[in-house]
Amino acid sequence: MAAIDRIPADDWTDQDLLTKDEAGERLDDEIIAVTGELDRLRAAGIGPLEQDEVELLTRRLDAMKTARETFRS
Repeated sequence: MAAIDRIPADDWTDQDLLTKDEAGERLDDEIIAVTGELDRLRAAGIGPLEQDEVELLTRRLDAMKTARETFRS
């Protein structure tokens, strides 16, 4: 097995890491944005083309809400 070359020092710092609070805040912002987009699509009327977009956004929103709950536990 070949040896793996290591870089001289890690290329990340503590500032690169999100805290749970920061990750939760980012999720909150994205949940608001996606909810607004869904509201906009629904207000404009959902045709066959928009239905796929609404379904994907709804699934994304549900996943983000589930992830957000893990940060509250």
